[in-house]
Amino acid sequence: MTVPRPQTIAYPSPGARPSRRGIEPLAPHVIVLFGATGDLAKRKLLPGLAYLETSALAPDLRVVGTAMDDLSTEEFRELARSAAQNFGAHRMDDETWARFAEGLTYVPQGAGPEGLTAAVKDAEGLLGPEARRLHYMSVPPHAARAVIAMLRDAGLAENSRVVMEKPFGDDLASAVELNDFVHEVFDESQIFRIDHFLGKEAAQNILAFRFANGLFEPIWNRNFISHVQIDIPETLGLDQRANFYEATGAYKDMVVTHLMQVLAFVAMEPPTALEPRAISEEKNKVFRSLLPIRPNDVVRGQFGGYRDEPGVAHDSETETFIALRVGLDNWRWAGVPFYLRTGKRMAEGMRIISIAFREAPRTMFPAGSGVGTQGPDHLTFDLADNSKVSLSYYGKAPGPGMRLEKLSMQFSTQETDRAGDVLEAYERLMLDAMLGDHTLFTTADGIESLWERSIPLLDDPPPVKHYPPGSWGPNAVHQLIAPNAWRLPFERGWREKKG
Repeated sequence: MTVPRPQTIAYPSPGARPSRRGIEPLAPHVIVLFGATGDLAKRKLLPGLAYLETSALAPDLRVVGTAMDDLSTEEFRELARSAAQNFGAHRMDDETWARFAEGLTYVPQGAGPEGLTAAVKDAEGLLGPEARRLHYMSVPPHAARAVIAMLRDAGLAENSRVVMEKPFGDDLASAVELNDFVHEVFDESQIFRIDHFLGKEAAQNILAFRFANGLFEPIWNRNFISHVQIDIPETLGLDQRANFYEATGAYKDMVVTHLMQVLAFVAMEPPTALEPRAISEEKNKVFRSLLPIRPNDVVRGQFGGYRDEPGVAHDSETETFIALRVGLDNWRWAGVPFYLRTGKRMAEGMRIISIAFREAPRTMFPAGSGVGTQGPDHLTFDLADNSKVSLSYYGKAPGPGMRLEKLSMQFSTQETDRAGDVLEAYERLMLDAMLGDHTLFTTADGIESLWERSIPLLDDPPPVKHYPPGSWGPNAVHQLIAPNAWRLPFERGWREKKG
């Protein structure tokens, strides 16, 4: 029996379907989820789709899951319910869950293209003639070509869009080859290369912060900014991904696909309009201006015990940590170093962007005043889901004399009455893909530019240096950034909302 959908839902307003460009009607969608029983699907995609479908944010959805596992549709629905309960950020009652579950179908890959096509056509028939398709490829990179070929052979590429997970190639030649192959089936306008970091509220807040405020944009350049840090340490280890990680490493897994995308938001020129094509072009200009990445500007590391992990070679030189200094050859950023760092099994799990401003002359302040003793002023974005921003600066300590100390102004979405409106990154990006909005996705030109700039490093990577689990990486990272210093670990914590 079909469970009826409610006519209106009170989030964020009855009947509204908000998007970045305002309120837009959306056609019904069939979501074809490849890798539907995998870890990403269980942790992010199924809970996210459940929330979108039962909120006012998305159109009518039906989900066709497919994977190697030989499950029935009822078993898949139980898997999805367990995923939503264990990993979903939004709780659903039984009635709400029943509405979503009624739209779930599962087709094992053993059923072949014919079985998948039949399931998709059935779902489209229930949604009506306006239905569109969104294929989500939650599959290992080596399986991408086979999925694209199957969509082509099954006739499922027409009137559809496809979301592709990272990494997109592992060097320039493989990226070009994969782009050429995908373009035989899909036009570039149909392809969405996903980076969930850009789906976070804080990442998009960079655009608002820079381009909506006359206070900061005039000083967002080499004359006022000393250096930039993008620092994303992780406490997690391999998480049963040894086979993937051995062939990939931290640079290909995180830097090309995540940190460089964030760098583009920080460094891009003002777009001519707040629309996908203009923003993508400004991001691609950043990638084209990136100087070749030299091995001497890179520190590669490997946490102690990595080679003892199941599936890891005993003489492995795969890096689980990487830090690098990169530069941009353009008018705004010439001479400003960008420091990027990420790694596994590190002391804390954080995701920050820190803008260090040039220090002011301080000859007027007496010796011992404290000015300059705690580093330069910083503007820091925390890319966690609660979207924090902090501006640190020197101010006078209360009391007699001129004694200065570091103070900070902070903002968090959790301190506002709109905290409940924050979408999880995958929820936002799946909604954007349904809208056809490429703002937060990577283009073929962009990814190829990044691989081209990576050639010197990939051809001659420096040897890995070992670091103890729970540390901040090899000691060489301090020489890399000298005479500056890493912002992590923080000298002070973020303020938390009280009450």
